[in-house]
This record gives sequence, C-alpha cells and structure tokens, in this order.
Amino acid sequence: MRHRCLSAHFWWLRYTAYKSLGSLRVGWCQTLRIARFSRSDSESFGVLIDDKVLDVLKLSKIVGISLPSCVEELVSLGLVGRNLLEKVTSESAEAERRKATLKLDEVTLKAPIASPPKIICLGLNYRDHAEEARARIPNEPIIFMKPHTSIVGPNEAVIKPAFVEQLDYEVELAMVIGKRGKDIPASKAKEQIFGYTAFNDISARDIQFKDGQWTRGKSFDTFAPIGPCITTIDQIGDPSNLHIQARVNNEIRQNSSTKNMIFNVYEIVHHLSRVMTLEPCDIIATGTPSGVAVFMKPKPRFLMPRDVVEVEVENVGTLRNQIVEEVQKNR
Repeated sequence: MRHRCLSAHFWWLRYTAYKSLGSLRVGWCQTLRIARFSRSDSESFGVLIDDKVLDVLKLSKIVGISLPSCVEELVSLGLVGRNLLEKVTSESAEAERRKATLKLDEVTLKAPIASPPKIICLGLNYRDHAEEARARIPNEPIIFMKPHTSIVGPNEAVIKPAFVEQLDYEVELAMVIGKRGKDIPASKAKEQIFGYTAFNDISARDIQFKDGQWTRGKSFDTFAPIGPCITTIDQIGDPSNLHIQARVNNEIRQNSSTKNMIFNVYEIVHHLSRVMTLEPCDIIATGTPSGVAVFMKPKPRFLMPRDVVEVEVENVGTLRNQIVEEVQKNR
C-alpha cells in the first residue's frame, strides 16, 4: 500500500495477540465513528462524538496502549485494528478522554482514507434510479472505477471544470475494505469489511453521456467527496436498511434507503471479488437512488457554482461540499 505510515505487516505481527480480545464495546459513546483530521501542521485520527473529536493517538499515549499512526494502518489490521481502538477508548477514564478531546471547530476534518488502492463504484444499483434512467435492471453489478486523485474530504471544494455544463451529485453508502480477499462468498463478505462511510459520486453528465462509458465524466479531481468518518461494521446497524439523503442548498433531492439496492453490500463484495482482489482500504461505492439532477422533471437541475451539496448516511453522518468554478489559467 502506498501510505506514509509504518507497514501494516509490522503492526499485524506486533498485535496478533489482540485477536483474542473479541468484540469490545464502547460504553461512553453511541457509535464508533473514526475520523481523520488535521490541526496546525499535524495530522491525527480520532472518534467523532457530537461536536467534538477524541484524538485517539493522544489518548493512546496517555493510557499507554500503542496504536498505528494513521487510519490506513488501522484499517489494514481489520478486526485487530478495531479491537485495538476499542480497547484504548473503553479502558480510558473520563478525565483521560477529556485531555484528548478537541472541539470540531479546532480541527479540519479530512477524507477518512486519503489514498485507497482502488475506488470501485456501482452503477444502476437502485431499481428506481434504473427506472428514471430508462435502463434495464442489471442481472449483475455494473462497475466502474475512479482514481484516488478525485478524493476530497468534508467541507472541501468540488471544482467544476469550466467546460463541464452538466454537473450532478449522487449520494451513496460506501464500504471500506479491511481484509484482502478473492472469490469471497456472500456469506463471508462481512468479514472483509472494516466499516462504512458516505460518498458523493460527482458526475459530469455531458462528458459521461458523450463518451458512452463513464470513466472520464466521473474522474475529475475533487469528484469523489468522502466522509466525514468511517463507522465500523459492529456499530453501523443493518447496512441493508440505512436511510440515505442528498440535499442541495437545503432542498432534499434524494431520499431513500439502502434496502432498495438491487445488490446488497455482501452480494457486491462477492461479485467484485470474482473479478479482482479486494485489498485493505479499497473503497466500494454501492450506487445511488433516484433523484439525481439529470433526470429531474420538468427539466434537469444541475449543480452550479456556490451550491452546497450535503449527502447523509444514517449512522455515518453528513458530508458537505460546495461547488466552486474552476479558475481559468492563462495559456
């Protein structure tokens, strides 16, 4: 993996003993939501709690339990990583947690995974979206990919290229893979997933439909907002029954549930792993419901500069980004 952290293999060897810990529970917060953030010139990661973030790297030093130095290494440890994080938080005292807690306005939230090996996306995975697109219901998942250079985090700008006229949004539940695997049966797929996040599949529809395939129209820089956090599989609830919503300038555009997906998350993992090896930190965006701008009636309502787009996933949170016009450079 291409990360600036220590090798995941090193951490795996060092913490194999923690496999026996089992699934610990965090008693002092309702949901374990892991966020990457920066403050001044340093970067860390922590747990979101209402309008605060608990810096778990700082807390780990206070309680004397070592943690990997970045989210990617934590994810790469899979169950061991989740147990380590839960051990640090559950075995700390309230006074210790208070020393490691920051207000959200004191930090800048970042995309939870900065440079995934792959961003794999599904098209037409909601029946109502396929119907509004006047497309056939797929018998197998329709997949495409985005480059990691398209990633931005919470509150970062989505740059509208000057030559793009039809900019669109898509709210999606995204999986974060925590374990390497190939040819994974659906019954074992949960073991491969570390957690879930919110994903906005920004799309240049004029480019997408002109090309006839989707890569160029969905791969511009900033076209993959992700965040604000990763909620672990133990605390997401039922991933096949999560409310998802997209809003533009506070107007609800998409309002649905993951129960309306054609292929659920475990079936998706199964189908994708028949094609390619899934790796830790891969991001899999699971498709979008109806309500995208291009198919609105009586006419499309595409995104414009200064629009604020919010995509929300139940038990994950809200990911907010503003559309900004590309600054033309003198040529």
